[in-house]
Amino acid sequence: MTERLPPWLTRRVPKAEVLEEMKDMLEGLGLHTVCESAHCPNIGECFAKKTATFMILGDRCTRNCRFCAVTSEKPLPVDKDEPIRVARAVENLRLKHVVITSVTRDDLEDGGAFIFASTISEIKKINPPPTIEVLIPDFQGSIQALGKVIDAHPEIIAHNVETVPRLYPQVRPQADYRRSLNIIKMVKDKQPDIYTKSGLMVGLGETKEEVLGLMDDLRGSGCDIITIGQYLRPSSKHLEVKEFIKPEVFEYYKNEALKKGFKHAASSPFVRSSYNSEEFFLTLTKRQ
Repeated sequence: MTERLPPWLTRRVPKAEVLEEMKDMLEGLGLHTVCESAHCPNIGECFAKKTATFMILGDRCTRNCRFCAVTSEKPLPVDKDEPIRVARAVENLRLKHVVITSVTRDDLEDGGAFIFASTISEIKKINPPPTIEVLIPDFQGSIQALGKVIDAHPEIIAHNVETVPRLYPQVRPQADYRRSLNIIKMVKDKQPDIYTKSGLMVGLGETKEEVLGLMDDLRGSGCDIITIGQYLRPSSKHLEVKEFIKPEVFEYYKNEALKKGFKHAASSPFVRSSYNSEEFFLTLTKRQ
């Protein structure tokens, strides 16, 4: 199919100076963001607000998901000073809510969980400390690795299922749907006061019934927050967009998610897992 964007998916090109100021600061500290590495369409808006999703453990992923623009190749050695530099950036930007994610590091014994824990610890030294959200890989299902992140006690632990189980072989061939659900369940079972979160992309060929079934699976695993956004093809080498989902369908998904018991649901074409996370978290905590 042609991938000419419909009217609801057009955005202004961000001003170069807005991007450059943030890029210079991040490069000066030797840090990566998923905003840049994953070609996020919201980068201009977020950088203009002086926010970013930090991507730790380098910018090379050991997996090759067919929807993702992050480079897939042999990673560089772990930089153990990275957590300190992330905390410095958080302090420089005066962030009240921090989102940290990573590439998948299947080459490491604990998948890099110790760097997540160290980064959380360094950020908590800031006075006053911001709230912390981590978007983690599956650590190949390791309870011990996940426990390191849980014990560091961020406010939110997110792990994205990304798509419906039927499409995993095409979209996430090195991942496992049940394993991803179990990550959410293990967090909630071990530390119920940590909010759990997961996200998915639509427009990959899934049906409405499959999306609703996925919601049931997430709620059954103890997921508190769900995000749903439109898949956009990063390049011609990635999976094609099967359908551009209309805004009213996103609104339908949001309403259905809330009916199913999610504490918060963000569903619209430009929603990404970390998009407007601070505003969503404030809304959630005020509601609770």
